[in-house]
Amino acid sequence: MSSPFFMKKKENPKFAKKGKNTAVLKRKADGDSGGKSKLRAKKPNSKHNEEISSDSETESPVVPRKRQSKEEIDYEETPQEKKLRLAKLYLEQLKEEEEDKAEEDSFETDLIAGRLQEDVLEQKGKLQRLIAKDLMPPDASEIRVLRGHKLPITCLVISSDDKLIFSAAKDCSIIKWDVETGKKLHTIPGGRKGTEDRHVGHTAHILCMAISSDGKYLATGDVNKLIMIWEAETCKHLYKFTGHKGPVSGLSFRKGTHDLYSASHDRSIKVWNVDENAYVETLFGHQDAITGLDSLSRECCVTAGGRDRSVRVWKIAEESQLVFHGHEGSIDCIQLINEEHMITGADDGSVSLWSVNKKKPLCTVKQAHGRHGDAGLEQPHWVASVAALQNSDTVASGSHNSQVQLWKCGQNYRGLQPLFSVPVSGFINSLKFSSSGQFLVAGVGQEHRLGRWWRLKEAKNGIYVIPLKRKLPNPEEAKLTE
Repeated sequence: MSSPFFMKKKENPKFAKKGKNTAVLKRKADGDSGGKSKLRAKKPNSKHNEEISSDSETESPVVPRKRQSKEEIDYEETPQEKKLRLAKLYLEQLKEEEEDKAEEDSFETDLIAGRLQEDVLEQKGKLQRLIAKDLMPPDASEIRVLRGHKLPITCLVISSDDKLIFSAAKDCSIIKWDVETGKKLHTIPGGRKGTEDRHVGHTAHILCMAISSDGKYLATGDVNKLIMIWEAETCKHLYKFTGHKGPVSGLSFRKGTHDLYSASHDRSIKVWNVDENAYVETLFGHQDAITGLDSLSRECCVTAGGRDRSVRVWKIAEESQLVFHGHEGSIDCIQLINEEHMITGADDGSVSLWSVNKKKPLCTVKQAHGRHGDAGLEQPHWVASVAALQNSDTVASGSHNSQVQLWKCGQNYRGLQPLFSVPVSGFINSLKFSSSGQFLVAGVGQEHRLGRWWRLKEAKNGIYVIPLKRKLPNPEEAKLTE
């Protein structure tokens, strides 16, 4: 190091010997100019000797203490303090984001919890969505009629996505309809009697049909004791099940499976596995021809026993049954509302609500569709079909009094109140609600599905698609929806 500054320093002792005054003056001069600044420069270094970056010393000029105000000294931010402040800001920001996310998560959790709670109630058979109060009767102009069958419609089903309707009739034909356009997508023609060997399809009146919940299989049953399985998408014939000794009057797929339950006038229930094209077992118990059957997701089904006046719940796995009595006439139709409640209709004109936990009906409406006939010889209109909007408080019944009647179930299904009726001329042989509850479909004919006791010439054989309009709760919500 050969800088003049250090050279000067080395010579200082010699000058000190020669004259003390000159050395004192020099020290004073050096002290005034460089000494103070050196001390001031060293103080920050000793105070902040933990700083990582040494560039900060050269970037920030040394300011004499006299020029610095007290406020600047108090609030001057060091790099470490800046880092700390930014870290705190970042943590606060993260905290806010996490709180917002937690709110959203809790909202989603509430939604999921609500859905799970509904699923639990549905499995227990206690779910009852209150829909009836919002329903409004449709205008006559809004009801669509699908014409295609030559003879009375006997049964129909709606696909689970509400896009397709399958219908069958006494003309032995099956028609696949598009709900939106009302057009025929496919027709499986019926055959004449005696052509069973060469005709692919039914050659006798079709009495019942069912579609699997995934829309893969369609099953149909006829008076000739046959059950036919079709591929729903293509209407291709797959299998033929034989075994019943009487007309097949009821069919239902267990929800979520391809297990098929069938009922017959031979008083038996049969279980089939459609995937494996296999017969499983037969159950007996009814004392008369079985007229209807239904099932949901449990491994059980319910049946209407016609003139034995009983309703039965069949526990398939246990091979046991529960017997219920209540109607005074032949029970001709049955439908499950949920896993533990059902509705039935009889030829004594009554409609009843049942619970699987009670042997007698929870509620019965007699002469649900009025009476007909000459004075003194009046008879109630037979209830030919019933339907239920699943897990709700809305059910419907059909007869031949030119009306489809909608009903509101009371709390816990302990009452039935008429909602409104929809004018439909003819025998209402089949009724089905869409899964969404947006519409009701009626299969109508000039004759009753099980016989030819009367013929209503003014009626038209067809499928009636009845829209179910809903009230808007209040004007403000109406504006919002608009």
